[in-house]
Amino acid sequence: MGATSHQAGAAGRALTADRPSSLRNVVLVGHSGSGKTTLVEALALTAGAVNRAGRVEDGATVSDYDEIEHRRQRSVQLSLVPVEWGGIKINILDTPGYADFVGELRAGLRAADAALFVVSASDGIDGATRMVWDECEAVGMPRAIVVTHLEAARSDYTQMTTVCGEIFGADDPDAVIPLYLPLHGPAGPDGHAPVTGLLGLLSQRVYEYASGERVERDPDPDELSLIADARARLIEGIIAESEDEGLMDRYLGGEEIDLKTLVDDLERAVARGTFHPVLMAAPAVDGARQGLGTVELLELVTGGFPTPLERAAVTVTRPDGSARPAVTCDPDGSLVAEVVKTSSDPYVGRVSLVRVFSGTLKAEDTVHVSGHGLADRGHEDHDVDERVGSLSSPFGKQQRVLTRCIAGDLACVAKLTRAETGDTLSAKDDPLLMEPWTMPDPLLPLAIEAHSKADEDKLSQGLARLVAEDPTMRLEQNPHTHQVVLWCLGEAHQDVALERLRTRYGVQVDPVPHKVSLRETFGAKATGRGRHVKQSGGHGQFAICEIEVEPLPPGSGIEFVDKVVGGAVPRQFIPSVEKGVRAQAARGVAAGYPLVDVRVTLRDGKAHSVDSSDAAFQTAGALALREAAAEARIDLLEPVAELAVLVPDEYVGPVMSDLAGRRGRVVGTDQAGPGRTRVRAEIPEIEIGRYAVELRSVSHGTGRFARAYARHEPMPPQIAEKVREQNGKGS
Repeated sequence: MGATSHQAGAAGRALTADRPSSLRNVVLVGHSGSGKTTLVEALALTAGAVNRAGRVEDGATVSDYDEIEHRRQRSVQLSLVPVEWGGIKINILDTPGYADFVGELRAGLRAADAALFVVSASDGIDGATRMVWDECEAVGMPRAIVVTHLEAARSDYTQMTTVCGEIFGADDPDAVIPLYLPLHGPAGPDGHAPVTGLLGLLSQRVYEYASGERVERDPDPDELSLIADARARLIEGIIAESEDEGLMDRYLGGEEIDLKTLVDDLERAVARGTFHPVLMAAPAVDGARQGLGTVELLELVTGGFPTPLERAAVTVTRPDGSARPAVTCDPDGSLVAEVVKTSSDPYVGRVSLVRVFSGTLKAEDTVHVSGHGLADRGHEDHDVDERVGSLSSPFGKQQRVLTRCIAGDLACVAKLTRAETGDTLSAKDDPLLMEPWTMPDPLLPLAIEAHSKADEDKLSQGLARLVAEDPTMRLEQNPHTHQVVLWCLGEAHQDVALERLRTRYGVQVDPVPHKVSLRETFGAKATGRGRHVKQSGGHGQFAICEIEVEPLPPGSGIEFVDKVVGGAVPRQFIPSVEKGVRAQAARGVAAGYPLVDVRVTLRDGKAHSVDSSDAAFQTAGALALREAAAEARIDLLEPVAELAVLVPDEYVGPVMSDLAGRRGRVVGTDQAGPGRTRVRAEIPEIEIGRYAVELRSVSHGTGRFARAYARHEPMPPQIAEKVREQNGKGS
């Protein structure tokens, strides 16, 4: 790529763009520890956005601005770092690499127009990163690869580029090719020769970084010979993607293709998402201003990645679902913006990170907020007008004030009290709604209780604010187990949720064992007699009823039948008996779980003309059911889930073995795309409480699953006995 002059002075002022063509939105993707955040800081330092220590003015790192992240030394949320290079504003979206925070990654993919995959030369490429690459490929998102950790003793850039070609270029190996080769300095005591510069394959120039500034020079003959084969392969790969069909014939005929033509074709192929160059980068050391390869990376982003104008038109509807023409990236068009992240600031309140897809968002405007589709996760549907607070551009802990945000750009909006992640902002007189992106389903339960009475008073509000920030979290108040349950994506996600409740919202909660909604039923027919007779002066209580209980097929619930003859139980008291039976069934008759799938027949009884009452016959009905249960075999019923596990083919065997060890029954398998299989099984829910964590281990982070309630089934006697013992109700 051609050299671009350094753009200084991003620090201390908000970066703005006056037209979409001067914008680039790039999301960084890679596993935890691959070096994404360090790369962001290196790019910001090279672009002049931070001081030489790689820090913003208040001492925080440029993208890690959450106290939880600092304590955990792990990124847990999406962060935005704007920098400027060559007159182009680059919005760098740094995403967490840990699987528990994949919702933040998906938000970053939604807000960006291109992806930069960060891979470690020492750690390789994990399965989760491969899956994200496939997702980007499916939608045609432009991608490039940057190799980090070149300073590690066991790093090998050449080998890593080969691995990238094999994994990311499985369908087209000639589309994943390095643009530069490393130039090594003298070997150290450990035998490792550090990378001190780059050999440009297209430009045939050497870019030295040993001094801390990029110095360009001509290669010597030995260096030229090093790049000959790699340069020929790169040129052939570029020409294969060229729109000029005659270019390959000219090249094969021996014609020297000029550098500008090659660079232009390369940049067009990258922007189309058909060519994926591999670069390398390392942070600056010893107070140097430029990190290795950062200039080249910024040149690729500004020259090769697409502008927001090249993004496909965005499909929108009206809030009522009626059709509306798609909108394009036009600052003068109808306002369409989307909240891609919601956070809380202790001083400002709720802050929404917004991507504007059409129109121009201005501070203090009144906009329409539309949100639909996440009611099952504690996010209510809404259509309301709200006034936009201040607009700002984030940089570490700082917020730099903006007056407007044009189509294609991103900004933070303060004080949108109703807007949540995934909501659409539009003009109040022309409300529109974007289709929300796919959110991962939280499948790891965390049951919680307030630590004290004071915490109990604040719990509801704290939980509401927590789930408003994070659409990958689902809040459930289970009517059967009476537990408050936070459904999360993993253990780290759970830990962060608890920490945010405590530190941000002042709510201390205690995790408790998660309960599944067990049921009870009769294993055989039984009879019971309920006698409630009390006479101790004054008005007495008298009610006797005799019932018969028999099991029914699963899903039948409670059926009550009246077969009393001769008025043994007066008509007005028969509903009282039923009410007492149903109340006792709801409380359980053996281990304290609701009774289901039985028919209760009222056969006989006795009443007193003065002392019988509604309350007396309710009590008698409950006593009769308990007596019948004491004489019968009571089975515990456990919920069974339908499980669909999607894994690469090589993990099908381990997954099926694991399911069998959990009392699962595999009911079928089917192909779910190249190299992937969907395993369908039925499994007791009590066995998959932690399956979100355990599947990750079995499949090396590449497996996903969905679950749905199927039915309740009898629990094996030995397991049922353990449950009764745990409840203190063993036989």
